[in-house]
Amino acid sequence: MISLATLPMGKSSLAGCLSCGARSLSFCSVIEGETLSRLAALATVVEIGAGIGFIHEGESADHFFNLTEGSAKVFKLLPDGRRQITGFVQAGDFLGLAAGQTYAFSAEALEPVRACRFSRPRLRSFLDDFPVLERCLLEKASNELVNAQEQMLLLGRKTARERVASFLRSRAALVLATRDGDGLSLSMSRADIADYLGLTIETVSREFTALRKSAVIEIRNASEVTIRLPSALKSIADGAATFG
Repeated sequence: MISLATLPMGKSSLAGCLSCGARSLSFCSVIEGETLSRLAALATVVEIGAGIGFIHEGESADHFFNLTEGSAKVFKLLPDGRRQITGFVQAGDFLGLAAGQTYAFSAEALEPVRACRFSRPRLRSFLDDFPVLERCLLEKASNELVNAQEQMLLLGRKTARERVASFLRSRAALVLATRDGDGLSLSMSRADIADYLGLTIETVSREFTALRKSAVIEIRNASEVTIRLPSALKSIADGAATFG
């Protein structure tokens, strides 16, 4: 069920798709022309406010979401109320793939999010006619599996410092894939990072400070980090070196 705080903006359009800044990163980048126009006709553009959930674990998986602006966190809740963040998504990411009839996770906007929302049955019918799109989504699902395996290693074998370094390296890789520069804008809070890495907030803050004192990173403010020594950060993430 979509939160009432989610604001529907109306149907998508071919012109809107062609001017979308996230198109080159999205599954829809593999189609064009009339096919893209038909896909656009299936999409409803929605805006989701920061802190608003738009996918809820256990609820009917009625929709898919293709993020075009902003970022969100994906998480699962344990029976005792504890939360495990399993990932962070941004423009170009596709959410809502479910093996069953219900969502296996929850998603909440970290900042204002804009997304194309697709009805699950209508999009599945569309994919039957255009297997190139289905293959693209399969590739995205395969990448998610690789990320899940990396997350298992992160939580099961790495030290606190190695986890934080690995997190920063992964965020830096995303920045390099979308724009130039060594600055990271972290839309998630330290509490979110802690829940993702399986650490306490205090430990995350301590490791950020240790990396700063070692000149590996520069912390401009709570959400802005610059990586000064990428090779050193890689060594720490890989368990080949320690600093501080």
